[in-house]
Amino acid sequence: MIELVEVSARDGLQNEKTILSTADKVALIDKAVAAGARRLEVASFVNPKLVPQMADAEAVIAALPKRAEVRTIGLVLNERGAGRALATAVDELGIVVAASDAFGLANQGLDVDASVAMAGRVIEQARAVGRDAQVTISVAFGCPLSGAVDPARVVDMARRLVVFDPLEIALADTVGVARPDEVSRLVAAVVEAVRPLPVRVHFHDTRGTGVANAVAAVAAGAVTVDASIGGTGGCPFAPGAAGNVASEDVAYALNGRMAVDVDALCAAAVWLNEKLERTRTSAMTRAWLSAREKTV
Repeated sequence: MIELVEVSARDGLQNEKTILSTADKVALIDKAVAAGARRLEVASFVNPKLVPQMADAEAVIAALPKRAEVRTIGLVLNERGAGRALATAVDELGIVVAASDAFGLANQGLDVDASVAMAGRVIEQARAVGRDAQVTISVAFGCPLSGAVDPARVVDMARRLVVFDPLEIALADTVGVARPDEVSRLVAAVVEAVRPLPVRVHFHDTRGTGVANAVAAVAAGAVTVDASIGGTGGCPFAPGAAGNVASEDVAYALNGRMAVDVDALCAAAVWLNEKLERTRTSAMTRAWLSAREKTV
């Protein structure tokens, strides 16, 4: 089976204009769990002045019921964010490092070497208090500031990160520039480089290739896919970034290999659209709504 990491409560909300209440964020997470998600990115511990949608990260985690079968993830960009996250009950830290010096310096104040070193320190910080941590290499397929990213650099970063023994390594197409053939080659190379550590992928659908990229990544050896209910979200630090690949679209494309209820995800997408006062949604949700209208 392919694992879903449901990111709607974090990456799905952080670039939306409407700021949901803490109670609505908890309700969104509950809907994702009811649909079958068992690993969820629920908050990011970043500067609330820059990302006001995540200002209530601690409150969201405090309001979540503890479920033995569910793991929550908090995204962190540095040691300060990690300290905030570890002061909560979040199960796992999601550390971000950038494959581009320009993007890393603009987003985190760290170049590639400094961000890899930071990841190592945060993993140790988490391990010291009995928490897991994983690492996402952002802009792994292209940078909005410096353009193309050398795949060899990404593979090298993955090898360097393995030394710290994270839970997994993820590759993120932060601005949605990747094509399926590029995804196949890079995922296969990283899977080989970090074996037996699992590889996760994260795609944005800026150019309409998100689902195809997710399917290509799974075929190349990725075992976990990040996705967001309704295709919401995007990177607030990447100009022009569209939403994440939609959870319901990926689940449908994988044809039963992801243990989630597609109908429940579509229903959650409709609910979330109403809360966010948006009309754009996923292809699967549009088809689901159309089918329901014909049967009414």
